Amino acid sequence: MYSATDARPIPQRVLIVRLGAMGDVLHAMPAVRAIRANMPHCEIGWVVEERWAELLCASGTPRTGTVGEGRPLVERVHTVDTKGWRKSALSPATWHKVYAAMREIRRCGYEVAVDFQGAVKSALLAALSGADSIEGFARPREYVAKMLYSHTHPATCVHVVEQNLSLAAALAGSPATETTPLLPRDAEAEEWAAQQIGEGGRFAILTPGAGWGAKQWPTERYGEVARELAAEGIEPLINFGPGEESMARETVLAAGGKARPLGATLAQLIAVTRRASLFIGGDTGPMHLAAALGVPVVALFGPTNPARNGPYGTQARVLRSAQSRTSYSHTKKIDEGLLSITPKEVMDAAHELLKD
Repeated sequence: MYSATDARPIPQRVLIVRLGAMGDVLHAMPAVRAIRANMPHCEIGWVVEERWAELLCASGTPRTGTVGEGRPLVERVHTVDTKGWRKSALSPATWHKVYAAMREIRRCGYEVAVDFQGAVKSALLAALSGADSIEGFARPREYVAKMLYSHTHPATCVHVVEQNLSLAAALAGSPATETTPLLPRDAEAEEWAAQQIGEGGRFAILTPGAGWGAKQWPTERYGEVARELAAEGIEPLINFGPGEESMARETVLAAGGKARPLGATLAQLIAVTRRASLFIGGDTGPMHLAAALGVPVVALFGPTNPARNGPYGTQARVLRSAQSRTSYSHTKKIDEGLLSITPKEVMDAAHELLKD
């Protein structure tokens, strides 16, 4: 797109639009790193939901300035709260917040905005950014989004990470050379993690939660796996997010007290995951975080397609039954194929990874 033979100039300021959720932000990071590698003089900003900002910028780090350990990927992090805005869409206070957010973005003078999300709301934010060119996929997730793009590009791959890399290549005019995600280091979170974990011991993170019920392997089976890991000298930590406290308690109970719950902020979860020997869980944000940090992953898949959404860039064993059929419907009933996966299969996969 912006190749040497292209009539359009190489942009100096690029805005990334990928609002959430955790796994989706992580899946866009390799593409953004590729843009930075191929366009080293370009300043990059990123619009993200406030709740996911710590994936891009440590809490004690300014959200604007030269890249560094606390904000390693982009020069600017712009945050929005689209969920909160929708809840009080008619409120003058909401419109003041929207105006302030867009004014901040427009002041930066972005020449190109790249919508990696493909939703109407993300495309609209890109269009309102003031950028001269809005880039997106030829077949975005929500078709109407396409109407707001200046230029579209086909997604030439199956996995979401590689789809994003293809869009980055279209922007930078060359394929990716470095695709490992860059995550910030938060000094306070790192200290907290060191206190929680101690030094030298091996531990595994187990995450029984998932985005919807069909993706959730039963807590009693996670408990059984936790017992087996503990018996082998690997401490199991049961990670849980907001609203998943009861699921964590059930898992710890099923583990016979051999596991302990891990409630953490996003920055703390990053710091703890960096130290893990193994991750076990389904298609969920913490699994993609572990993969991004190079932690070996046992991934339990049901209705979602691991070829598209599986762990990327790390050693992994993906377990998925032939009974499972790909569906992204947010149903509550556990997928029958997922139920056919046994704790023994999970432990066998864990042993393979721990041996490697």
